[in-house]
Amino acid sequence: MDVYAAVASRRAVRAFTDEPVPRDVLERVLSAAGRTPSGANLQPWNTYVLTGPALAELKKRAAQRVAAGDAGDEREYEMYPPDPKSPYRERRSAAAEQRYAALGIPREDKQARGKAVAANWDCFGAPAALFCYVHRDMGPAQWADIGMYLQTIMLLLRAEGLHSCPQMAWSVYRETVAEVVSPPDGLILFCGMSIGFEDTATHYARIDRAPLSETVTFLDG
Repeated sequence: MDVYAAVASRRAVRAFTDEPVPRDVLERVLSAAGRTPSGANLQPWNTYVLTGPALAELKKRAAQRVAAGDAGDEREYEMYPPDPKSPYRERRSAAAEQRYAALGIPREDKQARGKAVAANWDCFGAPAALFCYVHRDMGPAQWADIGMYLQTIMLLLRAEGLHSCPQMAWSVYRETVAEVVSPPDGLILFCGMSIGFEDTATHYARIDRAPLSETVTFLDG
């Protein structure tokens, strides 16, 4: 698969089969992703990969919190601006509408929407997941480096025939993740990522993207 095909076919998959992801594939992907550029070569990512009993334990603990109606841990960063301006507000709303429409969930069905959100903490059934941490001393530039790192991982997974779903939602239950992975002091959980083979029987929404003219300006004279 060439790079253009990997980019075009990458999407946030929210339904996986239980087929195991081979350990050597994960090691190959993460070794290659280590070549991601970072300012001053800081390589600010700290990654934990969970499969098998470790992931099952995390899912069980998270499910218990969901069932108890636990609203989650104190946030260590804001996922989104509290009052996004146009066009970002409209893009977020449109993405939500497209996703829930594909699932057949109407806007007023809050219970069904809540169930769809809760699937995050089961990794959408995926048999593998990674959790990416950054040290709290790092700044916006290093967080941007981590974004490039995660994108590289997702594209390499496509080259291996795998899919993924990056999930800031895991920061909601960051303390539960920490109970399982035991990160050193000073690290902040940025996000999780579900990894596996797509369950093609599940419908999904291919979320629209803004046209090039809306996001790119060419200056040539």
